[in-house]
Amino acid sequence: MKYFSKLFFFATLLTTLFTACEKVDDLPVYANGTAPVLTASATTIAPAPSDSLTTALTLNWSSPKYATDTAKYKYLIEIDQAGKNFATAASRVVSGALSTSFLAKEINEILLAKGFSFNVPYDMEVRLTSSYANNNEQLGSNVIAMKMTPYKVPPKVALPVSGKLFIVGDATEGGWTNPVPAPSQEFARLDETTWAGVFNMKGGKQYLILPVNGSWDNKFSVADNTKPGLSDGGDFGFNLSSNFPGPTADGMYKIVLDFQAGKFTVTPYTENNLPENLFMVGSATPGDWSNPVPVPAQQFTRLNSVEWELSIALAGGKEYLLLPVNGSWDHKYSVADNSLPGLSAGGTFGYDKPQNFPGPATSGTYKINVNFATSKFIVTQ
Repeated sequence: MKYFSKLFFFATLLTTLFTACEKVDDLPVYANGTAPVLTASATTIAPAPSDSLTTALTLNWSSPKYATDTAKYKYLIEIDQAGKNFATAASRVVSGALSTSFLAKEINEILLAKGFSFNVPYDMEVRLTSSYANNNEQLGSNVIAMKMTPYKVPPKVALPVSGKLFIVGDATEGGWTNPVPAPSQEFARLDETTWAGVFNMKGGKQYLILPVNGSWDNKFSVADNTKPGLSDGGDFGFNLSSNFPGPTADGMYKIVLDFQAGKFTVTPYTENNLPENLFMVGSATPGDWSNPVPVPAQQFTRLNSVEWELSIALAGGKEYLLLPVNGSWDHKYSVADNSLPGLSAGGTFGYDKPQNFPGPATSGTYKINVNFATSKFIVTQ
């Protein structure tokens, strides 16, 4: 009996060995995919506002020929400003299809989200990346260069009919007294839909924005001033129910109201020291470098909380400085580099910068506008 048991054991062992050595079929090997080729229906996109619901751009691409059902192919379309290397791209994901289209308003929203100006053409780039549904085997397409121009859309918040804005409230130096002290509590209009002002604010208080100084009939305000972080900025609107929440701490703050986006921002003012008065001195002026300067001939007029303006006869090819205190050389407003081309017509200025402003090349009467919200000055004859 033991003999037969041993014989059965060896037979089983031999069968196992022969089975282990038997050759099996090779595992299937799938070919790599092919990089898709991207084409566009247009490379210049500049629709009119009336065409907002029409197709502005159609993209087509070739199949990457992955070894799976085409319905599971994944495509990532990216659109970004040229030179950004798609770091700030707007994107869209498409599954299965070999084309996608963008309405004019969708392109416009992409451009406006980047802060682009209306009716200005911008260099843009479009690319596509294919992959399996799980993002494996990503293949990039060619990049298509385009020109895209955003069209003008109505502002999210209607502009003030007065064209002016004033700040009132216990967060301000003038309190809730209305009319407010002007020009110190008036905003400057930076462009068609943006206003900015710099104000000395009291921490933990509130304020409103008025389109007409002295009137409570209308206001710009917020829907809910208990929203976290709203003291630093957020959404605002016309005749909403709550006051703006002021900054938490005392100090100088810059408030910017963007009616196009319906957003406001509040940031500590650190660009320059905001002066109470502004004077001009220098070899370009009638008073030369004598300090104190003659007033009112060389004293600026304050237009609002951040803008000063002066019309004055200037000698060509000379220089000047702006002073916050007449008769004092302690501080000045000046420029970092007066050799910059075109700076005599305007540019960026700062507080106690190392060089004088370059005056105009030719003698004449000039208007100088100085804006402390933007740190820009403009000189026009």
